[in-house]
Amino acid sequence: MARSLLSPRMDIARPELKKRKRNRRIMIGAAVVVAIAGAGIGLASLGPAIPSVERSSVLVDTVKRGELLREVRGPGTLVPKEIRWIAAETAARVEHIVVRPGAMVEPDTVILELSNPEVDDQLLAGKAAVTAAQSDLAAKRTELTSKQLDEQSSLAQAQSDYETARMQAEAEKIVAEKGVIPAVQYKKSIVVLAQLKNRVGIEQQRVIEFKRNITAQLAAEQARLDQLIATRELRQRQADALHLRAGIHGVLQQVPVEEGQQVVAGTNLARVARPNELRAQLRIAETQAKDIVLGQPVKIDTRNGIVDGKVTRVDPAVQNGTVQVDVDLVGSLPPGARPDLSVDGTIEIDRLPDVLYVGRPAFGQPDSQVRLFRVDPASGIASRVPVALGKSSANLIEIRNGLAVGDTVVLSDTSAYDQHDRIRLK
Repeated sequence: MARSLLSPRMDIARPELKKRKRNRRIMIGAAVVVAIAGAGIGLASLGPAIPSVERSSVLVDTVKRGELLREVRGPGTLVPKEIRWIAAETAARVEHIVVRPGAMVEPDTVILELSNPEVDDQLLAGKAAVTAAQSDLAAKRTELTSKQLDEQSSLAQAQSDYETARMQAEAEKIVAEKGVIPAVQYKKSIVVLAQLKNRVGIEQQRVIEFKRNITAQLAAEQARLDQLIATRELRQRQADALHLRAGIHGVLQQVPVEEGQQVVAGTNLARVARPNELRAQLRIAETQAKDIVLGQPVKIDTRNGIVDGKVTRVDPAVQNGTVQVDVDLVGSLPPGARPDLSVDGTIEIDRLPDVLYVGRPAFGQPDSQVRLFRVDPASGIASRVPVALGKSSANLIEIRNGLAVGDTVVLSDTSAYDQHDRIRLK
C-alpha cells in the first residue's frame, strides 16, 4: 500500500479533445467575421442618414403662374424740395437769436441780429464817395457845356464873318466890272472870303469833335459814379445782412450758431425749408437699381399712409452699396409727413404676363442657376433640383426652368446642408 501511494501520477494524453477545441475556435471566429461583414454591407446599403429640419424653421413657397409685378424696394427719407441756407455776408458777431428752429417764418422775418462795426464804416464811406462823384459829374457836365457854348459861339462868329465877306465880295464884283474900284481890291476880297469859308469849316469840325469829347468825358465820370454806386449797394447789402432774414416762407429748421459766437464770411447761419413741398430720397441696393428709369411709378409708405410718386432722378454714383433715387410726390401728404421722416419706397419696374414665379430664395440672384430643395408632399422629404432663375422683383422671382406649377420649394438659407442632397421636413 505504501509503495503505491508514493509512486508518481501519470496523465493520459487525449488528442481528440484538443482538435475539438481548435475547431470550435475556428467556427466562432468565422461567425464573428461573417457577422461583421454582414453588418457593414447592411449599413452601406442604407446610405447616409437624412438630416431632419423643423418645418416651422424654414420658409417654403409654392410655384405659381400668372402676372409678375416687378418691384424694387428701399428705405429713404422725406426732404424739402426747396431748402435755403442763409450764410453770413461778412465776418460778424452773433448778437441775438430772434427766432428758434421750428418756427414758421416769412421772407422778411429776422432770424439773427449780427454786428460788425467795419461794415457800418464802409457803408458811410461808400455813401460819401457816391455823393462826391455825383457832384463831380454835375460840375464836369456844367464845365463841358460852357465850353461847348464857347465853341458854338466861335462857329457862329466865323459864319457871320463869312456871310459879311461874301456880301462884300458880291458888291465889289459889280463895281469892279464897271471900273469904279480897282480889280485888285475885288480879288483881295475873294481871298478873304475863301479864308473865312475854311475857318467856318474848321469851327464846325471843332464843334463836332468837342461834342464827342464831351460824351467820352461824361461817360468816364458816369462809369466812375456807377462803380461807386455798386460799391455803396454792396456795403448796404452787407449792412442789411447783419439783420439775417429768412428770404422765403417756410419753417426754420436749423440755427447752428450761438449768441456771442464770431463767424466768418460764408458761414451757414440758418436753414429754412418749405414744409409742404417734399420729395422722397430712396436708397436702392446697387444690384437692384439697374432697371430704374425716370418716370416709373412709386409707392411711398410714410407709416401713416401711402403716397403715390414718380422717379425724377437716379444718382449716377454708388455710395455705400446703394443708389440714391429722387421721387416727386403726387397728391396731398398724409398727417405727420415732415422733413427727415423715414419712409419706405416701392418702385414698379414693369409687369411680366403669364410667367412662372415663386418667392425669392435666399442668395437667389436674377438670371442665375441655383439648386433648391423641392418638397415631396407625401413623404416630407425635400430633394435638391437645379433651377434657372429669371427676372426678379422685391419678393418674387421668375422661374425659367426646373420647376412646375404647384411645386413647393424651400426658400430659406440651406447652406448648412450643402453636403446633403435631401432633407426631411418634420
